[in-house]
Amino acid sequence: MSSRSVTWPAPAWSTAVLAGVAIPVLAMLVLLATSSPLALASGPIFTLGLMGIGIIATATVGHFWIGVALALMNAACLLMLALALGMPALPHPVSTTLALVIASGSFAARGALFAKTLSHRGWLMALFVVAGEGSVLLLASVWPGALPQWFLALLPAQWASIAIQTALTGTGTYAAMSVLIALAGTAATTLLAARLWLHRWPYLLMFTTWLGLSALVYFWSAPTTPNADLTVVASAATRAAPIVIGQHSKKRTPPMSALGR
Repeated sequence: MSSRSVTWPAPAWSTAVLAGVAIPVLAMLVLLATSSPLALASGPIFTLGLMGIGIIATATVGHFWIGVALALMNAACLLMLALALGMPALPHPVSTTLALVIASGSFAARGALFAKTLSHRGWLMALFVVAGEGSVLLLASVWPGALPQWFLALLPAQWASIAIQTALTGTGTYAAMSVLIALAGTAATTLLAARLWLHRWPYLLMFTTWLGLSALVYFWSAPTTPNADLTVVASAATRAAPIVIGQHSKKRTPPMSALGR
């Protein structure tokens, strides 16, 4: 632990702040400058913030609960900034809190596994994961349909984005039940693998659980369209940037399984 804190303080923490704070804030400011409804792009933005801090910071400090606390504090700050920039008040505060807590735990668990297995180099693997999943999340948001739905169903970042989006745009916890279950399940098995990392069977359990929960998300998909009561969002939809237009539709989003066929 001491070697991690001494060897990698500057690059590791700088990367965590860049991915978890700077890029989400910049995305909010871009949406504000283009008069785009922030609520409709909140899922990917908050997910990136949780990933950047939750995975990279946890891999740096090596403690799960510290990573969860840092990720939640960052999410709270990003949420307050979004509200100050004009995002409508939370329609379901409890659902939003639940989504943020479960997503933070899932990301922090992966960071803890990297720290346990790779020691002071764990943050490099965390950076690779955040960059990869963040890029896919951005691509799926800006160009809907560019990636197959079965592929998106494999990504925990997409699960978190759906959970947060449904909570912040009015559809609540039940609509995101499948992704919340998937995030919680992967968090539990990842923590088990981190605790018993010298054994092989927890990794097999983690991998099979991930595939099973991905299938759950694929066949029981949560809708990502905003609720009609967000009149502020609806009135601004015609001026939305591509990242927003891709998530705004008057029709209910069909299940991932239907889209992937």
